[in-house]
This record gives sequence, structure tokens and C-alpha cells, in this order.
Amino acid sequence: MDAIEIMMEEHKNIKVMLKIVRKACFSILEGEEVNYDDFNKIISFIRNYADSHHHKKEEIMLFNRMVDEIGETAEKVVKYGMLVEHDLGRLYVSSLSEALEELKKGNNEAKLDIIANAISYTNLLERHIHKEDNVIYKFAQRELKEETMNLINYECVEFENKFNDIKDENLSILEELKRKYCI
Repeated sequence: MDAIEIMMEEHKNIKVMLKIVRKACFSILEGEEVNYDDFNKIISFIRNYADSHHHKKEEIMLFNRMVDEIGETAEKVVKYGMLVEHDLGRLYVSSLSEALEELKKGNNEAKLDIIANAISYTNLLERHIHKEDNVIYKFAQRELKEETMNLINYECVEFENKFNDIKDENLSILEELKRKYCI
């Protein structure tokens, strides 16, 4: 499996979590209590799998090389598109975490912020993943030198081997929530 295939496979897992997030938010709208344990697992998965595991590979291995090798076009797409969206996603997750804390303190209105930030995150990531899978990754494969892609592939496999436990732990969280929310 090459780096792009690995990243696209990770996107599939992230998209499953996005469906879970929507179902967890919908249950709040339906009058159920906020399930702190589930939301904490969701946040953990997003921070550790989607962001630290997946986005780290994109940012360090792929995007930097695209900017260095391809130039201005890649720089615009990466710095003013993909990286901005990564940061916006981090903001939504941080705000979601803060809203959960506010609700714990008794601020019932924080349910609005839980839903708003969680759904904003899902909407952002759905579009973001679509762009990466259908534009950015293909652009990289087409424009980067073969030896650059080979280096990215090697680094990605090494990264996967080094952090396999983190990946497995988060995929276990995903499977648990998938069963619970019937995804």
C-alpha cells in the first residue's frame, strides 16, 4: 500500500466517525442526555487518529514536499486551503470539548454549542476529505517526482509501523461506537 492509499483508507475511517458524530448529535435533539463518555471517545479519536495520526502524515510528509517541489500552486492550495481547514477542524473540536465542560457545570444552553461545533466539524471534514481524495492527492501523484513519492511512501509505512498501537486503539474506539450507533 502506498502513502496515498493509506491516507484514503484513513479517510474512510474518519468518515465513519463523522456519521457517528451526527447520530450522537441527533440523539441530543431527540431529547436524550448527552453521553459524555461517547463524546470523549469521539474527541479522542479525532485528536489522536484524524489529527495526530492522519493529518500529521499529510502535513509533514506530503504537503511540505508538495510546496517545496511543485511551488506556488501547491503553496496556495496547501497553506491557504488544506492547512487552514485542519486548523478550523481543531478549533471546532476544542470548542466542542469546552461546550461539554460547560454542560457539566450546569449550563444547559451548552447543548447548542455541542451540536453546533460537532456538526460544523463533520461538515468541514466531509468537504475537506472530498477535496483531498479527488484533487489534492491526485495533484500530488501527478506532479511530484517519482523519487519524492517513493520517499513519502517509505516514510508513511515507517510511521504506520512506529505508531501502530495508537492506530489500533483508535480503530477499536471506532468499532465500538459503530456498533453502538448502528453504522
